[in-house]
Amino acid sequence: MTADPTAYQKTIVSVLGGTPVNAGPLTMVKLPGIFFIMTQAKGAGPSGGSKGSVADHMGFSVKSFAALKAKAVAAGLNVQELTPNVQAFVTFPNDVIIEVQEDTALPTDTAFSHFHLSVPDPNATRDWYLKTFGATEGQRRPGQKGAQVPGGIVDFLGAGGRGGKGKDGAPAAPPAPPAPTAGRFLDHIGFEVKDLDAFTKKLQADGVKLDSGPTDMTKQFGLKIAFLTDPNGTRIELTEGLSKQ
Repeated sequence: MTADPTAYQKTIVSVLGGTPVNAGPLTMVKLPGIFFIMTQAKGAGPSGGSKGSVADHMGFSVKSFAALKAKAVAAGLNVQELTPNVQAFVTFPNDVIIEVQEDTALPTDTAFSHFHLSVPDPNATRDWYLKTFGATEGQRRPGQKGAQVPGGIVDFLGAGGRGGKGKDGAPAAPPAPPAPTAGRFLDHIGFEVKDLDAFTKKLQADGVKLDSGPTDMTKQFGLKIAFLTDPNGTRIELTEGLSKQ
């Protein structure tokens, strides 16, 4: 969600590459494994960036870290290196955090890697994603299991604090839970499905509540869409037809 979708589209392309795509009111960038969709912010605008929300950041693999870093710096973006010359957090406009990590074997310059969700119970959340979306258990690095979907993985980062004592010696109060994503600059994540009507019927039969849809918007921009929210407040869009864009 942004005040200037076209400007944001240009920033993404200048740093991560990809193909600009416009479908009706949708301003997008197509990259291996993912579409960025920029939507015009309304009213007072979004309440905050990705940091502090359930959707903490998203990740990309890059063929050359040095090349990606140079593009990010040229675009005026902050680059916080985590592993020197290999891995970093790049802060895109509106405080949307993108993790990048070099993979020299990558067949493309960039490719989607993961969504990283900050949740109180990573195991329970992973199980929910496995059941709800038919994902398989996978891991990007040893000891951190996520939900593997075609094109990437959903990782789950524990949101709890480190404990400690308060001023009176009592246990310190737990940190506030991460904010729901709806209404923030990174408003939601999404998954493309083959048959939205059948898929949403199955979700509802399993007791999953939809926020809206399914809605047929094929005449407007070639998609059927539906929305739901995961147990921790991550807004999720389901689409049918995005893969054809």
